[in-house]
Amino acid sequence: MKFFSTLSIAALLAAPAVMAFAPAISSSNNHPIVSTTALFVKVTPTLIKELRDQTGAGMMDCKKALLETEGDIEQAIENMRTSGALKAAKKATKVAAEGKIIIKQSDDTAAMVEVNCQTDFVAKDETFLAFANSVAQTAADSKASLEDLQQQFEEERVALVAKIGENINVRRVQYVEGDKIATYLHNGGKIGVVVTGEGEDQTLKNVCMHVCASNPQFLTPDDVPQEVVDKERKVQVDIAMNEGKPQDIAEKMVAGRMKKYTGEVSLTGQPFVMEPKKSVGDILKEQGASVDNFVRLEVGEGIEKKDEPSFADEVAAMAAGK
Repeated sequence: MKFFSTLSIAALLAAPAVMAFAPAISSSNNHPIVSTTALFVKVTPTLIKELRDQTGAGMMDCKKALLETEGDIEQAIENMRTSGALKAAKKATKVAAEGKIIIKQSDDTAAMVEVNCQTDFVAKDETFLAFANSVAQTAADSKASLEDLQQQFEEERVALVAKIGENINVRRVQYVEGDKIATYLHNGGKIGVVVTGEGEDQTLKNVCMHVCASNPQFLTPDDVPQEVVDKERKVQVDIAMNEGKPQDIAEKMVAGRMKKYTGEVSLTGQPFVMEPKKSVGDILKEQGASVDNFVRLEVGEGIEKKDEPSFADEVAAMAAGK
């Protein structure tokens, strides 16, 4: 016959104040002797709330941490930070190609920040958005470098990774300065655009939307670097000669193609998305406006996405005993 009982963790977490009994079992003449030592673990709702306010962790996690430290909130925080750092390190290998572009302005500067996570679901999470907005506002106020921002928010990032369960990164920050700034966020922050220049607010806003849709690489055709022009010219000459054109004819054909190319990759040379029969340059001239600079960021651009198993795949693999 067994003379001891167990008190489950679930029971411990269910009550704000808990008394647990640890049985000590010995035997004498083949008869078990049970002695009990009382362990007092005082976890009050006030203490749980205080830990939750300081860490942002869930209520059950806070209860568990306080029980493990017998109500020592400072040690509980330290343990949770250590645990969070370990979780963040494990998540660091996961590809984070989703997230948000956040734009904040301060005086004559716009700061555009990209903060990444693993899934679009988390990109809409209020805690994640609060973190991303805080990073962007700090950037706008301080004009800090990316490295400084990452260092400043590392502790919060690690805590957020532990809480949400996904890899999270502050990936990029771009600063755009100008006397007149227009901004545009597309699809809930999937793409962000900042334009500086002169003109009516709506004109510059329309240019932002054009930049978002057409993704120009340069401001004007003259801004296309010579090495880019030379590389494209060689490609076009090879194409013309492969079509059976003589060298001299190919060169003449390429001259026209290059003019079209430099227009297609530059803002002022592109057909305006809202009035395709005119170029952006034509629209700016008609409106008495000008653009000095623009920056466009898109979430996840340039990140190689790995084919990682989905949650359903992981469950199926576990069921198969793999």
